[in-house]
Amino acid sequence: MKSTKFLIQNFLKKKAAGVPITMLTAYDFHAAKIVDEAGIDAILVGDSLAMVVLGHKNTVSVTMDEMLHHCRAVSRGAQKAFLIGDMPFLSYQADVRDAVYNAGRFIKEAGMDAVKLEGGKERCKTIRALSNAGIAVVGHLGLTPQSATKLGGYRLQAQTALAANLLLKNALAIQDAGCFLIVFEMVPARLAQFISKILSIPTIGIGAGAGCDGQVLVYHDMLGINDGFQPKFLKKFAELHQHTLQAFEAYKAEVESGAYPATEHSFTMPDEEFSAFIDMQK
Repeated sequence: MKSTKFLIQNFLKKKAAGVPITMLTAYDFHAAKIVDEAGIDAILVGDSLAMVVLGHKNTVSVTMDEMLHHCRAVSRGAQKAFLIGDMPFLSYQADVRDAVYNAGRFIKEAGMDAVKLEGGKERCKTIRALSNAGIAVVGHLGLTPQSATKLGGYRLQAQTALAANLLLKNALAIQDAGCFLIVFEMVPARLAQFISKILSIPTIGIGAGAGCDGQVLVYHDMLGINDGFQPKFLKKFAELHQHTLQAFEAYKAEVESGAYPATEHSFTMPDEEFSAFIDMQK
């Protein structure tokens, strides 16, 4: 387990050494603490919290205030992992000045080490402005959930030669603009591997195969909390929905039967004090 803070240079060192980078999402203090204890390199406070925590149907509904609220909780729980805050929809697309201000809030107010934003060449001006302001930037290409409607839904991207070439150009463009890391989502595995080898910065895959420099999964998905969600790329490392449901059902049954709380779960009062109390009621 790591004993020191994971830094930007550690991403680059791992890519150079061919050692996979590990990343998971987290959205609260306890989740961040557990992820950190596991020695995971980086935590992404993803806008996926809109769906897996807040119950929205997509990611675009989450607000800046909600993202900052959860980022602050994560920063209190994680001491070693590198922390990345996801910039929500319309916090960076409309105006570069707004993007710099909003990104700065993730760093100054919420304790993040970097921000993540979606998009390719059209985001280069914003990425440069953020970098010039001293803010570390993670890019996101392939399936970009904030523009999923425009992309035709949540589906595999870059399946044609033209689309693959555009993905490569976008990756090179945002690397040159200042991104130190790129997330590839829902991209054919050999394409993601090919581009990862060309780039000088590391890549993190989610549904992009083993050829990326690292992997990220959503905490709730990989633990089986998000019970009905099972895309092809997801491996569930636990089935916590079922275990949690069974625990809740057992709790309900024991409360209703009187088995809980038992004597060992209750506090005592000295007999003489309780007797004195009863006498006071007479």
